[in-house]
Amino acid sequence: MKLVLLGVNHNTAPIDVRERLAIPAGRLADATRTLAHQPGIREGLILSTCNRVELLTVQESDAAQNSDLLRFLDEYFAVPASTIQPHLYEFREREAVRHLFRVASSLDSMVVGEPQILGQVKESYTVAREVGAVSGTLEGLLQRAFTVAKKVRSETQIGSSSVSIASVAVDLARKIFGSLAGKQVLLVGAGKMSELAARHLIQQGAASILVANRTPERARKIVAQFSGPGLSSEVIPFEELYAQAHRADIVITSTGAPQQLFGRAHGQQFIQKRRGKPMFFIDIAVPRDVDPKMNEVEGCFVYDIDDLQQVAAANLADRGREAAAAEDIVSSEVDRYQQRIQSLGAVPAIRALQQSAEEMRQAELARVATKLAGLTPEQQAAVDALTRSITAKLLHPQLVALREKPE
Repeated sequence: MKLVLLGVNHNTAPIDVRERLAIPAGRLADATRTLAHQPGIREGLILSTCNRVELLTVQESDAAQNSDLLRFLDEYFAVPASTIQPHLYEFREREAVRHLFRVASSLDSMVVGEPQILGQVKESYTVAREVGAVSGTLEGLLQRAFTVAKKVRSETQIGSSSVSIASVAVDLARKIFGSLAGKQVLLVGAGKMSELAARHLIQQGAASILVANRTPERARKIVAQFSGPGLSSEVIPFEELYAQAHRADIVITSTGAPQQLFGRAHGQQFIQKRRGKPMFFIDIAVPRDVDPKMNEVEGCFVYDIDDLQQVAAANLADRGREAAAAEDIVSSEVDRYQQRIQSLGAVPAIRALQQSAEEMRQAELARVATKLAGLTPEQQAAVDALTRSITAKLLHPQLVALREKPE
């Protein structure tokens, strides 16, 4: 069996590639099940976030070719392999383990230290278990990844402040306006990202938050959380989105819609209703909610998730020391995991060697049993203990060599 990881992320692929591979939460189970049923694949997990799509698989060693995974991407997403391949990275065995540990620990995130990625990995794991795509190898590996991520959080300050894509988006809005005091913000989409954005917006002085979501209950839940003195919050019925969106100075979108919600024509309508006042769109959805051509409309300014990288880079510089400490933890944990896997692989040989040695010891004791018959029970116990000790010492170098034998 071979561990193979194939994927694209914000470092290797632009958003127009990533959004073609993005998997909505409602389709993740089907996609994972389809992956696990591919020829030669014994176990599989798919991690799909706004910044990455990765396939983690356990494959039969003679079938461990990335062409199989490329074919899956081609067939499932209807995206030609030639389009994806220039942006792909592939990791195997030890390097796949290292990559997974780094991802779960938020060392490979656009915003290093953001806490959301671990929850996203856990969600993918839960889905994969539910469809029967995870068993022995990936079960143990993922559990270890969760432990490593927790260790990084507890032993470094990499997550000392609340940082996420949502907070970076709000930081960008603050830099654009100078101040968010008195600004009206529209959140389109009521998921976790929108909740985080709302919290940061309130901290920065936003006076009014509008929430639009296809499921009204979710929108009302967010509004209820953030209603209070000095803060106005309101649910916008989704069917009235286009009629009321112009009220917002800042629109933050994070839906899972398969097609874009806002196009160039919408921008022209909004600016006309706002009498030329500028309107800023921060699109943190993948696939994107806002057509980038809206930037061509005078007064409309659109920033997508890739535009947040500049802000994230400054964050990374501030956290360099903690990130280095976290990398050391990951490297140490990769070594420990590999040693454990190698030891597990040697277990049958170790047991056979120990059993053979014990049989020889018992045979020798039986051969001289008549000579030992005159010994007291205490003396016989001492002889038994002595022969066990000698056998263990003779076996020790061989057992160590088996455990440390490279794969």
